[in-house]
Amino acid sequence: MKELPIANQTGLHGTLTVPGDKSISHRAIMIGSIAEGTTTIHHFLRGNDCLSTLQAFRDLGIQIEDNGDTIMVHGMGFAGLHSASHPLDMGNSGTTTRLMMGLLAGSQFTTKLIGDASLSKRPMKRVSEPLKAFGGEIQLTADGTLPATVFGQQLHGAEYELKVASAQVKSALIFAALQAKQSSTIVEKLPTRNHTEIMLRQFGAHIRTVAHKIILVKPGSPLIGREITVPGDMSSAAFFLVAATIVPHSKVTLKGVNLNPTRTGIIDILRQMGAKLTIEERFSTGEPSGDITIESSALRPIHLTAKDIPAVIDELPLVALLAACADGQSTIHGAQELRVKETDRIKTIVAELRKLGVQVKELLDGMVIDGRPSWDVQDPQLESYGDHRLGMMDAIAALKADQPLQLTHADAVAVSYPGFFDDLATLLGGAQNDNSLN
Repeated sequence: MKELPIANQTGLHGTLTVPGDKSISHRAIMIGSIAEGTTTIHHFLRGNDCLSTLQAFRDLGIQIEDNGDTIMVHGMGFAGLHSASHPLDMGNSGTTTRLMMGLLAGSQFTTKLIGDASLSKRPMKRVSEPLKAFGGEIQLTADGTLPATVFGQQLHGAEYELKVASAQVKSALIFAALQAKQSSTIVEKLPTRNHTEIMLRQFGAHIRTVAHKIILVKPGSPLIGREITVPGDMSSAAFFLVAATIVPHSKVTLKGVNLNPTRTGIIDILRQMGAKLTIEERFSTGEPSGDITIESSALRPIHLTAKDIPAVIDELPLVALLAACADGQSTIHGAQELRVKETDRIKTIVAELRKLGVQVKELLDGMVIDGRPSWDVQDPQLESYGDHRLGMMDAIAALKADQPLQLTHADAVAVSYPGFFDDLATLLGGAQNDNSLN
């Protein structure tokens, strides 16, 4: 049980560099492992999920050095992967699991994937079924969950139209397509995060995107190791963007945050709701990044539909929190994907907001939230449900409380942001040294 801090009258102030992007950290290890030569990774996220990816590739025979500052991956191409002596433990990482299925589907050996209790409840047929179009063979439980057995074999090209808007499924198919004998075409339901495509092109893969959602993959080009600097994770930065917005008298700057257009949905929503923020962009040959400054703001309601969801899928708990602080009723529709995250996030978000005194109605695909600037807490015992994003949402919400709140299973935040509570404390103490208050 962790006691959560309440913001004082001076709000949050200061400058932070948030941890490296989780999605990009995963992919840097994966692509570096199947490339030829050494890949050096700076600002790698050492959260539990990304460490699961790192260990999995070590278990597959890849030499990976970690000196605490940089990661060096000594790749030897797809052929450099070797059968593990035991099942690969995915921990709690859905990204590791789903991308690994596509990557291992074209191997010359069989691999078993296992995970923790939470991950073992998450749906995996969404990857195993489309991989069949490429010749992949993956055996799941009768419920379509882990453990999974990936029977590696020669794959063939395919034309496949995705049934769900999922960057994880798309990436798994791209990894499979890279190992096929023929070219492939993958068509997305809606445009999703394109970190896999960007990084693979940096390493030398022949991948083109047409009309924002048609991915053309031409196999045969070797991937060559290179140097990667991981930008700050927008999903981690989002917690402090929201905190500074909803806590009066706050002003915070977040440095070097990933500004990939597929990840800035939370920025668009903050602006639509009336948040005061400015961005100073940095130029890069890979992922764009920049510094974001935000301050406390009065918020308007928001109305999201299915087309808005892919760009904020990880930030939706925070969107719900913003809506709870806005003056009026907000609606979120088309978010049924939240039902199959680390928890059923629609159900758990609704439960936690109700504890805070927020009037919220649960929908099959979202929620209706009656927002107001202040709440009357109904239950001080908040719960992460073992879900890192729910735990951090609760911690940000608690800043506005009029009484001390506690969080159970607070250690879940280490999955994506091990230093979250330390960084939050830094911003809470920052007002003491902020000259703008004098």
